[in-house]
Amino acid sequence: MAGRQNTARRALPLGKERENKEREKRPLQKLQSPEAVNDAHKLDRLVHERLRLGMLSALAVNESLTFNDLKKLLNTTDGNISVHARKLEDAQYIACAKSFEGRMPKTEYRLTAAGRRALERYLDHMEALIRATRER
Repeated sequence: MAGRQNTARRALPLGKERENKEREKRPLQKLQSPEAVNDAHKLDRLVHERLRLGMLSALAVNESLTFNDLKKLLNTTDGNISVHARKLEDAQYIACAKSFEGRMPKTEYRLTAAGRRALERYLDHMEALIRATRER
């Protein structure tokens, strides 16, 4: 063991480590940027939830998707798709059309104009937050 060298490397120079530790001790400051940043608490909670955001995003780039398409795409269960689709439908962000193909029920979803506007507002808000964070 006497001849072994310490091969561990420092990730940061000592001065940078101190700087990072000091930064961690400081209280978080409120971002000073566009109104959207100051209104971070006003994110559309209906859109912000992961599965609903996924559904809206998928429908934004497809004219329509079936229940099974969404289920496979988002890798989730029937129950999750049903619950979240119902919430988006109640908000009139998506439209649902039910039909039969032979004897099999087919549920198809499409994004409404209100849903597209809500998604665009959400994305604009998130972009403003990201820009403000990167500017710091």
